[in-house]
Amino acid sequence: MIPSSLLPLFALVSLVVAEPLDIPLVRRSPLRKLDRRDEAHISAVQAAADRIRLRYNYTYPAPTRKRGQTVGIGLINTNVDSSYIGAVTVGTPPQSFNVVLDTGSSDFWVAGNDCTSCQVQATFDSSKSSTLQQPQSTTGSRQVEIQYGSGAVAGTLAQDSVSMGGFQVNPQTFLVVNQASKGLLDKETSGIMGLAYQALASTRAVPFWEALTSANQLNSPEFSFFLTRFITDANAANEEPGGVFTLGGRNNTLFTGDLEFLNIQNNGVIQQNTFWLLPVTAVTVNGKSISLGSADSSLAAIDTGTTLVGGPSNEVSAIWAAVPNSQPVTSMQGFFAFPCSTSVTVTLSFGGKAWPISTDDMNLGSIGSGLCLGGIFDLGLGSQIGSGGGNPTWVVGDTFLKNVYTVFRSSPPSVGFAQLSSAAGGSGPPSTSPNTESATFSQTGVTVPTGTVIPASTQSAGTSGSNSGTGSSSSASSAAKIGSSILVILSFAASLFIVA
Repeated sequence: MIPSSLLPLFALVSLVVAEPLDIPLVRRSPLRKLDRRDEAHISAVQAAADRIRLRYNYTYPAPTRKRGQTVGIGLINTNVDSSYIGAVTVGTPPQSFNVVLDTGSSDFWVAGNDCTSCQVQATFDSSKSSTLQQPQSTTGSRQVEIQYGSGAVAGTLAQDSVSMGGFQVNPQTFLVVNQASKGLLDKETSGIMGLAYQALASTRAVPFWEALTSANQLNSPEFSFFLTRFITDANAANEEPGGVFTLGGRNNTLFTGDLEFLNIQNNGVIQQNTFWLLPVTAVTVNGKSISLGSADSSLAAIDTGTTLVGGPSNEVSAIWAAVPNSQPVTSMQGFFAFPCSTSVTVTLSFGGKAWPISTDDMNLGSIGSGLCLGGIFDLGLGSQIGSGGGNPTWVVGDTFLKNVYTVFRSSPPSVGFAQLSSAAGGSGPPSTSPNTESATFSQTGVTVPTGTVIPASTQSAGTSGSNSGTGSSSSASSAAKIGSSILVILSFAASLFIVA
């Protein structure tokens, strides 16, 4: 990454306080069964795990690999089969793009029309925007490079009007990319909208969500996610409803009971907020507790831009040791397999309730010989970096987040989880003890048929939902599970479209 100077302060067009706004998501590309015979699929899974390790600075000792070492840079996934993307507009008149909604990074960038390596359908044409500004840095250059584990992008800093769901920041500093590593972008995905804190931003820019918060445009200083699940639907289309992203509050029809808010922690090196970090305080497997390291060595990045759950070597080994007849997958570093006939229920706690992960999300599909691939992998296997150093040791992605309603709140800085309502496919309240022998898991993100209307009513942060979740847990066969789109990094997520 080329260091860049502090960018000019932004000004906002509107200071009107807005009500919470729900933005429906559309999920792109179904998750299909992982088949041992498809070596390309298996290779894609292992490569994706490598990229998430790199994203959080878990690098390998191989001398031929060049590794980034900066915790302030996030990574994106080069495969978009399992992703959630959102629609934004840039410039005047507005140009529309689908971008990744990623709480694991902070930069906003879009592909420029002079980026021959981007290979995307929609690119930003700066010559067509009457409101474009190009700030000059103190070093005399506006060129910025962002390194990711799966590649890199480079481009020119710009400022322009950026809008999403009716909210606007003008000017918003962002990167117009003119160079991108091969395969870094999908043709329908034009960039990334980082939703973590400014301290992580390679461009030094204030993230879009923080600018909205500072300008008092949001009704409440928070944003929320409900993510759907289609991995058990063999007939899922390329694009499916992906859930709801709510700016400025939360949608109380999508969760039941109280939100459990947990204060985030800084990484101990940069004494300011970076990732949305929470300590992993308890893990159970089929009701049995797993021994964890110290609180300092158990920090988790809560990351919508990641598909699976990655954890430290000792803890991940202990998780799979608690599953009878599980075994490491020798051809896929850090992954474990278990008998397909076995149901694996894992709960995670971050200092409060134990939140279960559906057995559907723990089983990624068959790899042959009656074995199925597990949804939690070893993040640090082969890494030269130990605990500490400001790096999260856990990365908690959508394998977990599909099972809860999640709220990211800036004041006080915290992350909130709640049980999904029946409208969102939830089933029953979570357990109150991380050591319970009969944890109830929520069957969340159940298949939402095309055309189903996600409840649109919203309320501000001052009100709790009261819907009672009903429904039953699923025991779908692993034969209907994931295929080539098992992506560890969900930095290209399913399409989010604003419904007129």
